[in-house]
Amino acid sequence: MRIGGLASGMDIDQLVKDLMKAERMPLDKLKQKKQILEWQRDDYRSINSLLLDFRSQLTQMKLTTNYRVRTTSSTNESYVTATATSAAGQSSYSISQVSQLATAETKRNGGSIIANDKEFDATKGLYKQKDSFTYQGVSGMWKDGFVQSKQKNTTSATKKMDLGLQNIKADSIGDWTVTVNGVGYKVVSEFSNSEGSNLKEVMIDSTTGELTFNHELAKDSIVRVGYISETKTETLTLSKDTNEWKLSYRNVADVTLKLKNGENISDLTVSNGEISKDGKKLGTLDPDGKITFTDEGKSILLPDGSKETVSLEITYKSDDAKYTTMSMETHTSKGERYESFLIDGRDSMNTIVNKVNSSSLGVTMFYDDVTSQMTMTRNETGDFNKKGDEILLNLADDSNSFLRDVLRFSEASVTQVAKDAKFTINGLETNRHSNTFEMNGVTFTLKQTFDSITDTTISPVSISIHNDSEKVFENIKEFVKNYNEIIDKIQKKTSEERYRSYKPLTDEQREQLSDKQQEQWEEKAKSGLLRRDPILGSILTQMRMDFSQPVLNDRASLFNQLAKIGITTTSNYLEGGKLEINEAKLKKAIEEDPQAIENFFRGDGATNSQKGVIHRLYDTVSKTMDQLNEKAGKSFSVNHQFAIGRELNNVGDRIESFEDRLKYVEDRYWKQFNAMEKAIQRSNQQMMYLMQQFGGGM
Repeated sequence: MRIGGLASGMDIDQLVKDLMKAERMPLDKLKQKKQILEWQRDDYRSINSLLLDFRSQLTQMKLTTNYRVRTTSSTNESYVTATATSAAGQSSYSISQVSQLATAETKRNGGSIIANDKEFDATKGLYKQKDSFTYQGVSGMWKDGFVQSKQKNTTSATKKMDLGLQNIKADSIGDWTVTVNGVGYKVVSEFSNSEGSNLKEVMIDSTTGELTFNHELAKDSIVRVGYISETKTETLTLSKDTNEWKLSYRNVADVTLKLKNGENISDLTVSNGEISKDGKKLGTLDPDGKITFTDEGKSILLPDGSKETVSLEITYKSDDAKYTTMSMETHTSKGERYESFLIDGRDSMNTIVNKVNSSSLGVTMFYDDVTSQMTMTRNETGDFNKKGDEILLNLADDSNSFLRDVLRFSEASVTQVAKDAKFTINGLETNRHSNTFEMNGVTFTLKQTFDSITDTTISPVSISIHNDSEKVFENIKEFVKNYNEIIDKIQKKTSEERYRSYKPLTDEQREQLSDKQQEQWEEKAKSGLLRRDPILGSILTQMRMDFSQPVLNDRASLFNQLAKIGITTTSNYLEGGKLEINEAKLKKAIEEDPQAIENFFRGDGATNSQKGVIHRLYDTVSKTMDQLNEKAGKSFSVNHQFAIGRELNNVGDRIESFEDRLKYVEDRYWKQFNAMEKAIQRSNQQMMYLMQQFGGGM
């Protein structure tokens, strides 16, 4: 803080401020110039954003779907219906016969799976209800073991993979399930190499758990393996709020319990349902598999002040851990599919049904709780296995006893055979796997069989493909609307009034105005910054030329110029070349020659004159966007990458240099006034001294 004027009586602080106000005027102009450049940059970027949106609309208008909007008609929709994409030509088809509709194979089991005098709940675990099944040998089908799973992604293309499985219990290859990216693999002892088969197979080393596939897996493939283990391990992270822990299984045995405190691992003792450490009781383990901690036990396990993570790891066996297996194979449009299933004794019938239905088999399994019967229907229609059934149940395999005996599919009957659709179209007898199929951009759906060839009372079904002229018209109309909007915004920006007397406000001026007054002032100051801008003026001119010049390529016809299809520029030149549509004339042109209309808008060629209007506009807009990027950059650009940014850097450097100079000038003024103060003070002291001397002599 500087204080002056004590000797002179002058307000030095105000004098310096007044002097510096004059010195600071060039700095204010530099700051105003910087502000104008920033506003100008933002205006350019706003225009560029508008052009980006418009270019996206142009990209959409390049698509054939805007000009080839197809409608279809059928002379008998109860027999055949059709839809068409833009790829379909304007044509007609005659279907004279549908001799056979496509059907999907359905298999029904041999009868009720539940004994007459037994209760069964499809939502409850199967093992506990094992005595309810009709099949009496069901108890021996369930084996001891825990159903486990592990997932891992491949880090590179490979045929081999090791998931690091532990405690594996594998009585047979049926005790494994393997999927890659959700598609089931058949576990085999050796690869089949069946000619023409695309069945996915995998061999597993039951000791190490290493997998070997019959073909290379791509990088980042998701491999999921289901397997059986003799023991189960669970982990619990302890906290002060932990009072009990419920294990996944009841009736646990052969329990080992480890305490992990940071890197320290110690064994806990489990005896007669009591958990202890060094003779001190920590809690109890009851027959239901619930661990309850005592307060003293918690204080031992979690000592006060400990910052380490404390966890318990329990490994156990259980008499409740039961499993069985099931597998099946299907023939689909994607080839052969195989899935095996590990069925946990706690799984319900609904769980089994959901597992099958969500697998890659492509079948729908259904359980009816009224009849207690089951069916399986393939999701796809059509015959994909000329050698036999579409759904193969592998009933000879003992690992499939659950499907064969319990679900009674050994007695299954095929209630609906898989068939291809057979029909005659334009005189050609052919077939398809599905009743809905695509030909030349037209999707046909066969509804029922008929035969106009042998039955003269039935007429062939005619399918006609037409262009939807009204929809094409609406697409063009919407495009013209968007074009006019972009023209209007650019035109207004380039013709905006420039109020040169309204400069950006200085800090001092802002202090003297209200918020509303500042807003009104800045609105004037920002106006007209892009007035008569050459880049924006150029795009307006070029876009008018893009529309006005005829399209001259080898597909051009009479409708090769804007006015010929009913689109003209408005008579008001101040609107910058906006377009207006003669709706009747445009609709007539679309009806008469839709290909010519499409060529006018989206035709392509080597030269600008050969290109359609959309391609011309796209090129013009892209070129202008590049120019604006060079001028004003993008939101993530740094200043040295564009022209205005480099100018901003230059002005910023000048401002910084000028502020340093002002600091020097202000210091100089203070030094000068301080020197003056000291001189006045010395003069006053001398005068006082002289006066004292003269006064003393009288």
